[in-house]
Amino acid sequence: MKHTISRLANCRAIHILVLLTALLSTAIIPALAQSQNLPDIGGNGGLLSDQLENEIGQQVMSSIRRSTRTIQDPLVYDYLGNITYRLVPSAPLENRDLQLVIIDNSAINAFAVPGGIVGVNGGLFLNAATEQQFASVLAHELAHLSQHHFARRMEQQETTTPLTVAGMIAGIILSAVTQSDIGLAAIAGTQAMTMQNMLAYSRAHEKEADRVGMEILASAGLDPRGMPEMFEIMMRRNRLQGNRLPEYLSTHPLTQSRVADTWNRASQYSGQRVADSQEYHLMRHRLQVHYAKSPELAIRTFESELEKDDPDHLEALRYGLAVAYQENREYDRAEQVLRELLDGNPGRITFQVTLAEVLIDHENYDSARELLKQALARNPENYPISYTLAMAELGDGNGATAADLLEELARQHPEQELLWLKLAEAEGMARNIVGVHRARAEYYLLMGDLTSAQRQLRQAQDILPASSTERQVISERLGEISERMQARNR
Repeated sequence: MKHTISRLANCRAIHILVLLTALLSTAIIPALAQSQNLPDIGGNGGLLSDQLENEIGQQVMSSIRRSTRTIQDPLVYDYLGNITYRLVPSAPLENRDLQLVIIDNSAINAFAVPGGIVGVNGGLFLNAATEQQFASVLAHELAHLSQHHFARRMEQQETTTPLTVAGMIAGIILSAVTQSDIGLAAIAGTQAMTMQNMLAYSRAHEKEADRVGMEILASAGLDPRGMPEMFEIMMRRNRLQGNRLPEYLSTHPLTQSRVADTWNRASQYSGQRVADSQEYHLMRHRLQVHYAKSPELAIRTFESELEKDDPDHLEALRYGLAVAYQENREYDRAEQVLRELLDGNPGRITFQVTLAEVLIDHENYDSARELLKQALARNPENYPISYTLAMAELGDGNGATAADLLEELARQHPEQELLWLKLAEAEGMARNIVGVHRARAEYYLLMGDLTSAQRQLRQAQDILPASSTERQVISERLGEISERMQARNR
């Protein structure tokens, strides 16, 4: 199913723009007022301090969570984390603690903003035919972060007012959050330069990100040729869409000369073609089912591909068919295909987790539990396995067991709001009211709703005896929230 930004979301986006402008103006104006000349970019003494970058990053993530549908499928999210952190050691990043987000939109898009936020659309999986092409977009975004392009873009505005700079930041962030042109319009309306100069400056940054991104790919053992190949896909999409510029190209200008330049650069890297991991194509087909107009159409598409004489990625296509069967509630057929795949790949986590999901959907909790516990014994702390086991326990009414699993997952992945929601549900099933309030508080904090988080923790605090250790922990958390609220109101 395809998701687009509705009129309501656009109204909400405008509201977020106002809030972001006010917030970032408050944070930036005092810093800029200390000196008429902006400092050089680089390190802790740069235009954007580490603290300010982190604040921007937190605000971006809160805005995304509030205004945009995201994909939190543990298998897809885990794959994105694995491929990103394959690239990270080769990227010249000062801060390697990244937050990843997958926007539930079938268009090609990706972005990176200060605070280590890297996002992709689900549509990037659909349009990147190979893992090398997909990784090239991630490498490009990591290059933007490593080269401080966000801050350097601000530096060019040193003759403008601080409010203009704040408005530009809000606009850039908003276009990443909403995947619409509202943010870009805000940038155009607040800059003291022509759009032509703006694009020329952006192209210079794009060229630098291309160069650094290819170096990251080569160093990580991936194929730099994936970048010009992906650019050609984008150019074809651009021609097909006519006057409607693809989302990615609205923020990442692309010309034929730039494509040619990246081909020339890629040819300078020696080496054989790099084979894709099977996991990429499993995730790609999983998302093809997600974005299909109907499960029946997805089934027909995969069956048609499998009927070809020599289809590529045979197992991945069969996996896609199984996921389509699952989505169409043909659980017996999905289970049969997945068990056949597991016979040939006994330890593949994706097949195990997906089979367990089918068993859970079919309310066969005992079989799902047994399968997942065996898988977890071989892969301790694995995110998709642990999460799916928690869902099996939750479905079977074992709230306390599910809560134990989800609490550990939330500790490991505190930025995943879905975990806190599920933890609150599990704690409620286990009749742990304090646990419900604490989990809801963490969810509200991720959403940027400090008042609701504070209220939840106070309700939990009221239940506990004064001498309780847990009450002390909650009091400390309340103190942290109060400090954040005071900082926001300065």
